[in-house]
Amino acid sequence: MQAEVKRRKIGNTQLEVAPLAFGGNVFGWTIDEPTSFELLDGFVDAGLNLVDTADVYSAWKEGNVGGESETIIGKWFKRSGKRNKVVLATKCGFDGSTDKKNLSAAHIHKAVDASLKRLQTDHIDLYQAHVDDDKVPLEETLEAFDQLIKAGKVGAIGASNYSAARLAEALKVSEENSFARYQCLQPEYNLYARAGYENGLEELCVKENIGVISYFSLARGFLSGKYRSEEDLAQSARGEGVKTYLNERGFRILAALDQLAKEYSSKPSRIALAWLIARPSITAPIASATNINQLEDLIASTKIILAPAAIELLNEASKELSAV
Repeated sequence: MQAEVKRRKIGNTQLEVAPLAFGGNVFGWTIDEPTSFELLDGFVDAGLNLVDTADVYSAWKEGNVGGESETIIGKWFKRSGKRNKVVLATKCGFDGSTDKKNLSAAHIHKAVDASLKRLQTDHIDLYQAHVDDDKVPLEETLEAFDQLIKAGKVGAIGASNYSAARLAEALKVSEENSFARYQCLQPEYNLYARAGYENGLEELCVKENIGVISYFSLARGFLSGKYRSEEDLAQSARGEGVKTYLNERGFRILAALDQLAKEYSSKPSRIALAWLIARPSITAPIASATNINQLEDLIASTKIILAPAAIELLNEASKELSAV
């Protein structure tokens, strides 16, 4: 029997989530349907409940068209009967194969219906704009999202990959027009990639009580410690994206994670996630697993309480070089 995992509210919504989200980008990409089912079962049975995906996942795999991740989750809902145990988050507005953005009202209405069909559910708990689309007025995008909430198709809305200026502008547009407001932000954030979130976005999210579910929480797997040289990059499909972290600062972060993993009888990946979970502005970092061992690491990270000295050690090790 698992101990009850303490939950956190997303923004000003009634959505309560455990402090770690399962990233659905791996479904239909690096893991097949049976493995996806097994990991989803294990995740929810451990008391965790936030699953994040997107309508474009996983279009980048040869032979895929997008929607594979949502389709697998939908099949799992039908087979397991666990839809009511999950806070379901998905996204629209970005075509990963062409890098095309589209947050027009027409596209949003079409996209949500397609996602609902694939997910085999009548509502999406958190529906997010995948990327900022500056070609479409914020008024149009937010009015469309507002209509989805009023129609009962969506519980709350969020924004992914927005700058602080655009997020602030979107909140202002919602207030002036009495539209639903973004309750959540999904930025890239981890021990290596800190500046993009900490320089402006974090302050705004705290001030406006915006929930934050960060992605690339383990820096594409780098913070697990399994990539320590260029030879290691061939280990997985994500290896090539890790090359940018193989530098003095990256190795300094790994050294601090190694030290704390030893002190806490744990693993670097678990410590890196625990650092994110401990940050007051973060609601739930997103991380993926492709096997049961990795899932156990995700679950274990939610039970680690880092001492202030451990957090400070990681903060110092991960300082941007320009700030040193």
